[in-house]
Amino acid sequence: MDDETKRAVEGIDPAELDQVAEHLDDPVTDSTPAAVKPGSPLRFARMTGSSIAGRDAAAWVTDFLNAAYYRHPVDDRDVDDMRVAFAILTTYWYRRETPRRLRLTDLRAFHRAYGQHRFDTELSERGLLSREQLLEGATQLLGDWFPDAYADNARRAWGIAFPEVAERNAYDPERRLKLARLGALTPESGPPESQTWHTYPPVEMPSAERAVSALTRPETWPDYASELGRFTPLRAGGLDGQTFEIEVAAGTGSGRPIFTRGYVTVTRLVTPEDPVALREYFAEPETGLARYGRNEPPAVPEGGQPVVGFDLTTHENHFMGAGHNRLILYTHEDRAWVRAAGTWDPMPWHIEQSYRLAGRAAQHAFWGQGNVERLSMIHQLARAIA
Repeated sequence: MDDETKRAVEGIDPAELDQVAEHLDDPVTDSTPAAVKPGSPLRFARMTGSSIAGRDAAAWVTDFLNAAYYRHPVDDRDVDDMRVAFAILTTYWYRRETPRRLRLTDLRAFHRAYGQHRFDTELSERGLLSREQLLEGATQLLGDWFPDAYADNARRAWGIAFPEVAERNAYDPERRLKLARLGALTPESGPPESQTWHTYPPVEMPSAERAVSALTRPETWPDYASELGRFTPLRAGGLDGQTFEIEVAAGTGSGRPIFTRGYVTVTRLVTPEDPVALREYFAEPETGLARYGRNEPPAVPEGGQPVVGFDLTTHENHFMGAGHNRLILYTHEDRAWVRAAGTWDPMPWHIEQSYRLAGRAAQHAFWGQGNVERLSMIHQLARAIA
């Protein structure tokens, strides 16, 4: 951190931060304070947590997720318990009579549903919640329909369980988009030689057809959430042009996760329906990786056949800065594989510090590096479609 930046950060009066934060969603003009403008450290810091939870709800929401999953011993964790906990929170948010973020006042309803279970040592350790307790509390909180609805693919979508299929079909995902702090798109724009070009290890899929079917139905993506992160679609329709809220967690191994979020939009989608576009799309990262990658392998091995590819381009205040990630599906020797390949501008100092301290290892594990199933969304995808 240079001296000028350090002086600027140390000079911020903590008592003034909330006053400044009140104007974070105001239109940006020439008179907008620098601390509030897109890309500023304060804007980045305000991306903690989830769009559906206000700042005053962060403590009890985190406590609930910890009790349901993150404080459990690693060897005893079942990732679907975490997905159940998120679904309970998201379903409760959706079923509120007045659309708004979760607040501190909502803690009362969760305490009535789960307070006794937190001290029931017969089914779980003190302060933790078992899967049975999660569902029993959800029945009290939401209704006796919730356990069956969560288990029903036809009534579960966008990370929400619905009492009826008709209600699921009528859901408008842009209800959540209205709460998002969605800034402008921020693809990488610097010289290619200054950018980071990186591929993550490929993960084998049970079949290319099932992988395509799952990836092109964005409403199912919360079903592939891993311990480290989840994608929630914010628009109606398919994959092309879809915007996702990404909620990520760092420090999960210690049982004390730190949550933040970012937004990406699918800005390019190629399929076998346009063979020329498919070939050109897959050629681009190969050229960049060969020229600018540091000992990076090709995105598709020699002899591999591209199937589907799409860009996930960042929006302002993304926790990785400006760039885009590609998700690509290819076949090789009669086996199907999915891998991520990203291109990023150098990170601003405040993002780089956060990434270096807590984000790098989580980012790599989330996309499959290390081959730890509970941490990787791509591994969870493969498991779900097996």
